[in-house]
Amino acid sequence: MEDTLATRLAEIESVFEETEAALADPATLSDPALLAELGKRHADLRDVVADVRRLRQARADLEVAKEMDEDPEMASLARELATEIDQIEDRVTLALVPTDPSDAKDVIVEIRSAAGGDEAAIWAGDLLRMYQRYADRSGLEVEPMDSSPSEAGGFDKVTVAIKGRGAYSKMKYEAGVHRVQRVPRTESQGRIHTSTATVAVLPEVEELEVEIDPNDLKVDVYRSTGPGGQSVNTTDSAVRLTHIPTSQVVTVQDEKSQLQNKEKALRILRARLYQIELERQQSELAGARRSQVGSGERAEKIRTYNFKENRVTDHRIGLTLKRLDQVLDGDLEEFVTALSADEQAARLAEGR
Repeated sequence: MEDTLATRLAEIESVFEETEAALADPATLSDPALLAELGKRHADLRDVVADVRRLRQARADLEVAKEMDEDPEMASLARELATEIDQIEDRVTLALVPTDPSDAKDVIVEIRSAAGGDEAAIWAGDLLRMYQRYADRSGLEVEPMDSSPSEAGGFDKVTVAIKGRGAYSKMKYEAGVHRVQRVPRTESQGRIHTSTATVAVLPEVEELEVEIDPNDLKVDVYRSTGPGGQSVNTTDSAVRLTHIPTSQVVTVQDEKSQLQNKEKALRILRARLYQIELERQQSELAGARRSQVGSGERAEKIRTYNFKENRVTDHRIGLTLKRLDQVLDGDLEEFVTALSADEQAARLAEGR
């Protein structure tokens, strides 16, 4: 292994040992915040440090085995050790690839109907159910945030929060345009229609991470309405927040309490502002801003769901699964695993 990598591994082991010593310090027990921080750091480093120590021992054993390679058993042992060392080095190298700092965060998912009229709204509702079922499979919790139901069924827009360990790391690959090809329920001629919905996945952030100056906010309140403008609330409980510096507008009307709606709107706004700042930083690094969602046009897509052929294709990695029914039932794990591996490989290639 390269000297620089060996140095990094030694530094990681040193930090791990310092963390263990700090956890054993009685003073730590009286500081819950510090205890939680040290416990997380210990858990994050434990496996890679175990690999580092096993790697060191395996390399020492290999040197001994090579000195005695005239013995068939030792020669066989040397081959086994060499294979094990390669495997450990691969694991350690991957472990050292910087993870997305947002991976452990909860997320806010915004789904909007795009091209396709009523069928696009119905498709947005189907995507929401898919994510609800995926969250159930993954041990995540779904919290409704806001919705604008469509008269034909589904949603013009729907927003939910998905909470749990690693929620962003599981959901972030869903951001983009999702295209569906199927015969709509309203189609009498049996013709296949193509529709799209856009999905934005925003890491949820705490107030301390994104501070919003109250003077930068325009707050409007109004009565909640249902499909077609039907009034569903007799009080001014719906809230519209406008962030003046960025022109971001967030509306929430699902709760009966104006205060609850405002709190949810602020959570969504913080997530959007955090995403804007992340994209600005990434733009400076990459030289070009890449939007998660795009315009929603049919030609822009990250994934296509074809009902007639019972297939789902992820265009980013060229992966096609012939089990659309299971995917729509929340079985997204094969896509998530493949996209995660692709992201890791890209980061390794960039030398990050």
